[in-house]
Amino acid sequence: MIAGRCQRPFSLDQKLSELDRLLPPHRKVVEVRLLAVVPRWRKQVVFARLAGVLASEFRARGCDLAVISGTLRQARLYRHLGFRPFGPQVGSPEARYQPMVLTLDDYADHVAHLEALDALAPVSLLPGPVAVADAVATALAQAPMSHRSGAFTALHGRVRERLLSLTGAAHAVLLSGSGTLANDAVAAQLSARGGRGLVLVNGEFGERLADHAARWRLDNEVLRVDWGLAFDAGAVARAFDRVAPAWVWAVACETSTGVRNDVDALRALCRRGRADLCLDAVSAVGLAPLDLSGVRLATTVSSKALGAYTGLAVVFHDGHLAPAGRLPRSIDLAGYVAAGGIPYTLPTNLVAALDAAPDIDWPARWQAVAAAHALLEPALRAQGFAVVAPPAAAMAGILTLALPAACPAARLCQRMARRGYLLAHGSDYLRRRNWVQICLMGQWEARALEVLPRLLAAQAKAALQAD
Repeated sequence: MIAGRCQRPFSLDQKLSELDRLLPPHRKVVEVRLLAVVPRWRKQVVFARLAGVLASEFRARGCDLAVISGTLRQARLYRHLGFRPFGPQVGSPEARYQPMVLTLDDYADHVAHLEALDALAPVSLLPGPVAVADAVATALAQAPMSHRSGAFTALHGRVRERLLSLTGAAHAVLLSGSGTLANDAVAAQLSARGGRGLVLVNGEFGERLADHAARWRLDNEVLRVDWGLAFDAGAVARAFDRVAPAWVWAVACETSTGVRNDVDALRALCRRGRADLCLDAVSAVGLAPLDLSGVRLATTVSSKALGAYTGLAVVFHDGHLAPAGRLPRSIDLAGYVAAGGIPYTLPTNLVAALDAAPDIDWPARWQAVAAAHALLEPALRAQGFAVVAPPAAAMAGILTLALPAACPAARLCQRMARRGYLLAHGSDYLRRRNWVQICLMGQWEARALEVLPRLLAAQAKAALQAD
């Protein structure tokens, strides 16, 4: 249990005759008392929920100052939470207490995140796997069905239609695998098509497209710009004129940096030059509006902004595919089409989960992601963080932060995880650059993001001081 009271008299009024004189200026005070947790449940989650519910209640009542009579046995814990001692100690010699106060600023820096913590799960701001909706988890947990059954054929068809409606693409193939497999399927189609290509690289996933092209021995030229920069339209046009490509392959949303590449400009350039446009849209589909009409081939996965589980890859196409039988079976898209989309075993539970995921109001979700990004980006910059993507080229929902060398990303993310926030830092390209990522691809609540910039700044400062 835990109790709060914002009506005088407080218990401290009976112990300190001049309580108001000892307190900083304030609008409204809440006294917190009677914190008690059964010993075997004295874990962070129980305390976090107790404190979070109480804080939410009294902040809503306009309280901006909290006072406690802190037992000396727990003085270290109270200081960790942001409380500061004031006035003389009170109580009997056998039970001494220190009056302590928590201001709204100290609350924001130390414990405001407790309001947002879930009793069972942390706030996941990873690019994948993402936190999924309850309906998605329920769908995954259903009994599997035969991939040859009429029920699964109907389910499979419904999922494809939803994906096409979301993107404006003409056709879609579901594969059992990752985005890497999907991009191999694109490279395979380009190998059968022939002709010289142009690969655009401005981050890790552009580099991976160049690697796909090299492994498939595609005739191509690579146009690179520095990570964190968007492509200059003039430079791309000049490269296009020089190469005269039969196809262009680029990333719609460069997840590594949070940079959004201009798909509309690339589509117009390819139409004018009669080239096929191919896109890695793994992170873009579902995170923001994306029109894939007129795109030859594009890829995404089930586990990012579509909000389902890892294990399904999607290849969108315009209907122009290499004849069945010319490419490896697992990525022979025409072979899938000839078999109605299900030539081999597909994980039926994953398809069911993906069926549950897109059943949302997408415009409302995109608006929420954009609004949250607009709140976080300037707030993080104001706290001193270097956001890699410039605002004009940023993809709403992905924030990559470049940390100073003195603040190891792994240490900062460990501190944030202990406070209930999961941030991305484990990928090799992030570790090499000491970058941290905040991604809004899965399920999240606005109140969990409101306190994030100040909490992250406080933990970054603590991580620096740890040395």
